[in-house]
Amino acid sequence: FFFWLSHSFIKMAKVTPLKKVKIVKKRTKSFERHQHQQFLRISRSSWRKQKGIDSRVRRRFKGTIPQPAIGFGSDKATRNLLPNGFYKFVVHSPKELEMLLMHNRKYCAEIAHNVSSKTRKIIVERAEQLQIKVTNATAKLRIEEST
Repeated sequence: FFFWLSHSFIKMAKVTPLKKVKIVKKRTKSFERHQHQQFLRISRSSWRKQKGIDSRVRRRFKGTIPQPAIGFGSDKATRNLLPNGFYKFVVHSPKELEMLLMHNRKYCAEIAHNVSSKTRKIIVERAEQLQIKVTNATAKLRIEEST
């Protein structure tokens, strides 16, 4: 029988980020599409810029829905930062882990979706040797139970 590998089987090295910065999001809600509530075919979250000549939203009248603007952007210090305090680096082979050798307190590895389970096992073992945090270390790994 095969059972999915749980977190208790992998002994990942406890790597902490160099500095843990509090991530502040200016806006977490997605921007709604204008007149989405009138039509079922228009989904709520698929934002489109208003192009109409008389559009109240495009002209930014009081009481209309907010539009995406540069002011909603994230702080430069915390942009692309994961909640665990690391920046993500996508890895396809064990050799690519060598790039993170000097930066293992700033970047964590994430194994790409199209990597085989055999290669994943090698990547996780190598990352443990180099003390690199892997975000999806247990993905697509199964163990055999001998009964």
